[in-house]
Amino acid sequence: MEHETHAQQQHSHHHAPAATWAVAVQATLHCLTGCAIGEVLGMVIGTAFGWGNVPTLILAITLAFFFGYALTLRGVLKAGVGFRTAVRVALAADTLSIAVMELVDNGVITLWPGAMDAELGDALFWGALAISLVVAFVITTPVNKWTIGRGKGHAVVHQYHH
Repeated sequence: MEHETHAQQQHSHHHAPAATWAVAVQATLHCLTGCAIGEVLGMVIGTAFGWGNVPTLILAITLAFFFGYALTLRGVLKAGVGFRTAVRVALAADTLSIAVMELVDNGVITLWPGAMDAELGDALFWGALAISLVVAFVITTPVNKWTIGRGKGHAVVHQYHH
C-alpha cells in the first residue's frame, strides 16, 4: 500500500526487542494472561455442566487461543493497524506460544491423578489448574526467548508497542 498511517510509519522504524530473559518473561506473561482466562473459563464451564474430559479440554483450549489472540489483537489495533494486518500479527506472534502453553498446561491437568474428575469445590481442581499454568509458564518462557531471538513471536508485536 502506498498510504501508511502515521502509526504504521512510526512502527516501521522500531527494532525487534533483544532476546533477553526479561523480554521473554514479559511475552510469556502476556500469553499466560490470555491462556489462563480461556483455560480457567473453559474448565469451569465444562465442569459446571458436567461435560466429559474431551469436550471440556476442547472448550478450554479453544477459549485459551481466543483470549490469547484477542489480547494481542487489542494492543495491535490500538497502535492504528488495520484489522486484517492486526489478525496476521496476532497469529504470527502468539500461535507457537499459546500452543506450547496449552500442550503443557493440559498435559499436566490430564496426567495429574484425579484432576480431570475434580469438581469446582475441590481444592484439587484449583490446585492442579494453578500448578499446570505455572509449569506451562516455565516451559514456554524459553520457547518465547528462542522465537524472539529469531525475530518471531513477541518480536513481531513489539514494533506496535508504544
